[in-house]
Amino acid sequence: MRKGLCLMLVILVAMMVVVAGCKKETAKSAEQGQQLIVKVLDIGQGDAILIRVAGQTVLVDTGDIEHREQMVAYIKKEGITTIDKVIITHPHADHLGGMPGILDNFKVGHIYDSGKTSTTALYRQYLSAVNKKNIPFTVATPGSEIIIGDNIKLKIFAPDKSLLAETEMNNSSIVAKLIYNKFSMLLTGDAEKESEALMLKSYAGELKSNVLKAGHHGSNTSSTPELLKAVGAEAAIISLGANNDYHHPHPSTLKKYEQAKLKVYRTDLDGTVTITSDGNTYNITKEK
Repeated sequence: MRKGLCLMLVILVAMMVVVAGCKKETAKSAEQGQQLIVKVLDIGQGDAILIRVAGQTVLVDTGDIEHREQMVAYIKKEGITTIDKVIITHPHADHLGGMPGILDNFKVGHIYDSGKTSTTALYRQYLSAVNKKNIPFTVATPGSEIIIGDNIKLKIFAPDKSLLAETEMNNSSIVAKLIYNKFSMLLTGDAEKESEALMLKSYAGELKSNVLKAGHHGSNTSSTPELLKAVGAEAAIISLGANNDYHHPHPSTLKKYEQAKLKVYRTDLDGTVTITSDGNTYNITKEK
């Protein structure tokens, strides 16, 4: 009887160890399997990128003034009431224009921008509202990181300090790499070839990404062959308005994407483009 009891205790302890191990592995798998959703919104000639993962909501740029109500309605339709982090890549109206609508309709946890100032009424209104609401504000600098969750972050590569002193706004854009385990997406704002060259000089080995958000709406001022080679993306997403006055995307840029064997998605043709990832694999779907 005593031997039998000892044997039963040994078996029971072994079973408890196995169960505990299974619980630990299940928790680990659940953490690794949380879904990242990135939506490049179809909001006309401008940028607005909605990121949701790990219970966090991040908005990169807010579109133009004329599409402000459309963007706010889209975000409300997603059931969002709080935007944890808003990133304004630079103060051009097609990136900053929706910010008053964001501040009026959602609780905002933290705002990041490039530190580039502007004399426009829109920019002054933006700063005044941020100060009035006492929202934490940070200037994102190259080399810094914005943490979203475990193994999920935005690594900042631009703008270089030397470009902030110039009058040209596009090269003051924040460029950030969204990283979630093995998946990554490079968000380029309107950064042009001058900013791209400085990033290649300082961060060439870190730019590689699965997906590229096309710089400056597919303009010929961005997406140099050297940058495309360093990024080595499989897909490019262009945010732009249908029949826009700037003739974006430029044929030469589309040709470069073709030569780099990039699968191209366009919000003017495809509607909102959605990227989902579990941190290992990813999938891209289009609205239209």
